Amino acid sequence: MNTSVAQTDCPEVKVPVLLFFTIGLVSLAENFLVVVAVLRNRNLHSPMYCFICSLAAFNTIASLTKTWETMMIAFADVGQLEKTGSSETKLDDVMDSLLCMSFVGSISSFLAIAVDRYITIFHALRYHNIMTMRRTRAILGVIWTTCGLTAVLMVRFFAAKFTMICFVVFFVISLAIICFLYVYMFMLARIHARKIAALPTAGGRKCRWQGSSMRGALTLTILFGTFMVCWAPFFVHLIIIMVCPTNPYCECYRSLFQLHMVLLMSHALIDPAIYAFRSAELRQTFKKMLFCTNWKPYS
Repeated sequence: MNTSVAQTDCPEVKVPVLLFFTIGLVSLAENFLVVVAVLRNRNLHSPMYCFICSLAAFNTIASLTKTWETMMIAFADVGQLEKTGSSETKLDDVMDSLLCMSFVGSISSFLAIAVDRYITIFHALRYHNIMTMRRTRAILGVIWTTCGLTAVLMVRFFAAKFTMICFVVFFVISLAIICFLYVYMFMLARIHARKIAALPTAGGRKCRWQGSSMRGALTLTILFGTFMVCWAPFFVHLIIIMVCPTNPYCECYRSLFQLHMVLLMSHALIDPAIYAFRSAELRQTFKKMLFCTNWKPYS
């Protein structure tokens, strides 16, 4: 994806291998910690945290993949691996498949989280009947199976322009749906808040309603905004490959490919920090795990 075919005055920007390796290891540890925390703490066994756990698992796959790829590049640079060997090519395809899977899985998890938040806020009385744990597990099963198959097909037929078009269209449509849901949620929430404020004794109720109903949506809005910032440059790169593969000005943007990959990897690094900052329950779980405090895993 980063092969330049046009002459350009913009040299390719190189990022130190150690930076890739460090980001990969730190994000791998962080997201693995999130997965373990959700699994251990029964208080976090809810549909929203199941989807967050799925998102962290996809981030873990992305971090592990990029860390392993960075190690392979380092070995190849010192002559320990052939960059064009058959086994190396097959392994590179596997890593590309896992990276595609992590992307499709991340945005699918965001979509599931957005729908869950919508039901939580506007169908609160029926939420536990609609979003049962059985349905949550079924949704996660569909997400993981679909993402795995999609990733294999994308890498297998990535040379076809149609595949890249589908990849970009999926990204744009998913962003549009998620943005619509969040905008719609906040608009309705504002209307409901005004109605509650108009009631004679609604002051305290208004604060409680806003605090309990919108905190989760705000957290996930921050997560989604981070996702867009970190992944958008990579997709602009894909669009440029399709639209102007030989234009020198486009080549200048493509010369920043490694920086785009740093942003992409940083997404897996930033997400756990947002979880910990916004969720008191998750912060307490992290502290108990890190300091080996005696606690009941399913209390």
